[in-house]
Amino acid sequence: MAHLLVVEDDPQLRGALVRALRDKGHAVATAPSGMAGLDAAVTHRPDLVVLDLGLPDVDGGQVLRMLRAVSDVPVIVATARDDEPEMVAILEDGADDYIVKPFGAAQLDARVKAVLRRLGAADVAEEPLRVGGLSVDPAAREVTLDARPLDLTPREFDLLAYLAHRPGQVISRRELLAEVWQQPLGGADKTVDVHLSWLRRKLGETAQAPRYLHTVRTVGVKLTPPEPPDGAGAPAQGPGAR
Repeated sequence: MAHLLVVEDDPQLRGALVRALRDKGHAVATAPSGMAGLDAAVTHRPDLVVLDLGLPDVDGGQVLRMLRAVSDVPVIVATARDDEPEMVAILEDGADDYIVKPFGAAQLDARVKAVLRRLGAADVAEEPLRVGGLSVDPAAREVTLDARPLDLTPREFDLLAYLAHRPGQVISRRELLAEVWQQPLGGADKTVDVHLSWLRRKLGETAQAPRYLHTVRTVGVKLTPPEPPDGAGAPAQGPGAR
């Protein structure tokens, strides 16, 4: 049983969400405002927060930023807003997923279970995955680049680890959404691009000058070790090479 916190000011919608989630086997607490939700999330430490954006006291986006300053609790943003730049901003602020109103109880339950499964699944013990100077340790959930630790979000780690398990293979966005985001029927493809952009920044590269993450246009992305500098590692040429 997952312990959920629903932060929603509309009493009818709040009640409907509580009934639907309890019918799915979850324990549900509620908060009618942003500050009440923030206090409940910090005090009671739920397994996941369903957060509305249109709250009466503080905008949900601000609540998310304040919550992220003190907690890593998974957050699904539930909103009537479907503007893509705003959705990207919500992901950048630390949301683990978002769902656009109106939505069905089954869809919300599926999103909740997918986020909890992804963040709570135990990794089997295995050796760190190495791609060039990049080391990804699934058991410890740690990443280093040339022996320097990288500070990744849980979703960034899951994305990088998935690619590191299959180095050199082109992975489609559809597969990444299905396996990393647990959205087999498709979802916000932009989400993958946003997280790849964050990863590139932390790996010290760009889409225009990639080192590890290479986009294959219209197909997907692959993780490969950097190319050696020109001339490095190349066999000697000329009559003196024996």
